[in-house]
Amino acid sequence: MKPSRFRLASLTVLLSVLLVGCNNADKSSTAASSSGTDAEVVRLGFSAPLTGPQAHYGKGYQNGVQMAIDDANAAKPVIGGKAVRFELLAEDDMADPRSATQVAQKIVDAKVAGMIGHFNSGTSIPASKIYASAGIPQIAMATAPGYTQQGIKSAFRSMTSDTQQGSVMGSFVVKTLKASKIAIIDDRSAYGQGLADEFEKAAKAAGGQIIKREYTTDKATDFTSILTSIKSVKPDVIFYGGADAQSGLLVQQKNRLGISVPLVSGEMTRSDTFLKLAGPDAEGTIASLAGLPLDKMPGGVDFENRFKAKYGEMEIYSPYGYDATRAMIAAMLKADSVDAQKYLPVLHAIDYAGVTTPHLGYDEQGNIKDGGITVYKVVKGKWSVMETIGGKQ
Repeated sequence: MKPSRFRLASLTVLLSVLLVGCNNADKSSTAASSSGTDAEVVRLGFSAPLTGPQAHYGKGYQNGVQMAIDDANAAKPVIGGKAVRFELLAEDDMADPRSATQVAQKIVDAKVAGMIGHFNSGTSIPASKIYASAGIPQIAMATAPGYTQQGIKSAFRSMTSDTQQGSVMGSFVVKTLKASKIAIIDDRSAYGQGLADEFEKAAKAAGGQIIKREYTTDKATDFTSILTSIKSVKPDVIFYGGADAQSGLLVQQKNRLGISVPLVSGEMTRSDTFLKLAGPDAEGTIASLAGLPLDKMPGGVDFENRFKAKYGEMEIYSPYGYDATRAMIAAMLKADSVDAQKYLPVLHAIDYAGVTTPHLGYDEQGNIKDGGITVYKVVKGKWSVMETIGGKQ
């Protein structure tokens, strides 16, 4: 029996639908391929304080890392003959050493190819042992000398160490500021105490006298008794090792007690948050920051413009997080592998043209080579450059 006209018409419509569906499927497949959605995912771990009083440091750091990953993915990277897409696994360690070890184990269990962070020295040091045991290379923001003195060959840092910063500032205070009597306060954190220790060594070596050394915590808000004790010995300067959440309040209370000598500190004070917390009392404060001023960095101005367009105001650690991430990815690309055993030797020998320096590289311990220090002073409510010591332009 011959098929009816109705059945023929129905078959024709069905065949057309199937053909259109196949064509759309082919187009979808092509689109997915061209967009990179079928690329092999390579995960990078990240951790920093993303909540609490140091969250502004951590978030700025994270945004720099994410921007590096986005830029790397835009270049459609290929490793081992396969298209790859980098993804970030970010965790909040709350600037707490105990939380940091828990976070580190979680990141290790997620099988990341590399680790950026932690931020604080007190979190980076205990976490580094966990990453090292798992064979995962780590580039941390930690500045305490102890981080790279553990003999861990897979541990690197993003900034100059406290040894470099403290040494520069100790000498600067005595030789440039002509301070002979110096008081020191630190927050007992790995960062704050380490920076203060190195500062004290350098100040003494330059001929300065440490007439008072006091201690607080990284959660303190009242420094009246410490400052009253310091006022009685009449120092020429007060050095503080710690974060802006404390130094912003400390400088206010210092001025309220009629202590007119300048507060000198490190890079965790050299922030816009410090300026906001301290207000007019910030005037005259001096602080160091690793590297060149942003406008003198080889890619600083362009980076700042792109960063602001994407995230808004930039934190001081953003370009260092960016460069650390790009250096790690560059090592993977050059080694043509995300296997740490293959790309780790390349990372050790890297000479990367970054945002912060034209020659980012590491010494045998994993410290940044040729890291300069810039000294800033608050003038009319803004951080102004006093002097840059070392570093390549």
